[in-house]
Amino acid sequence: MAATLAPPRILPSGDSAITVEFSKHIDDAANQRVLGLDRAVANEAIPGVTETVPTYRSLLVHYDPSQVDFGVLGEKLLALARSAEPAATATRHWRIPVTYGGEHGIDLEDVAKTLKTTPDDIVARHSAGDYRVAMIGFTPGWSYLSGLHSSLHMPRRQNPRLLTPAGTISIGGVQAGVQCLAGPSGWHLLGRTAVRTYQLHREPIFLLEPGDRVTFSVVDAKTFADQDRAAENGEIVAELMNP
Repeated sequence: MAATLAPPRILPSGDSAITVEFSKHIDDAANQRVLGLDRAVANEAIPGVTETVPTYRSLLVHYDPSQVDFGVLGEKLLALARSAEPAATATRHWRIPVTYGGEHGIDLEDVAKTLKTTPDDIVARHSAGDYRVAMIGFTPGWSYLSGLHSSLHMPRRQNPRLLTPAGTISIGGVQAGVQCLAGPSGWHLLGRTAVRTYQLHREPIFLLEPGDRVTFSVVDAKTFADQDRAAENGEIVAELMNP
């Protein structure tokens, strides 16, 4: 992992954003540096910076060019990137209930066939994983998870679907994911959760944050239906575990 980590690079992103890149590859070490810089920028309260967007391997920093110059901000960000401590190990651990297979996970059997095993084995492997929220993106609440066991790594679907259900739990490449809203996806759908990682009229609006730890628990279809009704009313049906 450490071999992929290079000195941070400053890259222009249009006329009002800067990307601070830590790696060209997906890995937790780079992501911890990204999150560490994100927190350092927030603590520094740099004039002109309007928003930061952490990703797997880089931090996108939006700024107002009328308030701060690209060169000045770039040097400041580079200095912070070199000195900021990587984000500490997650202190929040969420356990998310999942109903696997059937109408809730329509790709489970195909994934099992592709990996030459059984659906029960795929469920056991996936639910035994210890995951970490690397980034939030694509649609509100879409949580990209690192930590997918190598035995579950597989290419994304050749033909992405135009619409997949809200709450889908899926895998794609080396990643696992929790999809909040219905939308397109090229990932493999293993199951669904009633947990809303994003709910506009709830506090908190976003449930998961980059750096959080996530594990999954298996529930049946009836439990999913009960939890889905509760979650629709704003209840947080994920369980916040002790660190």
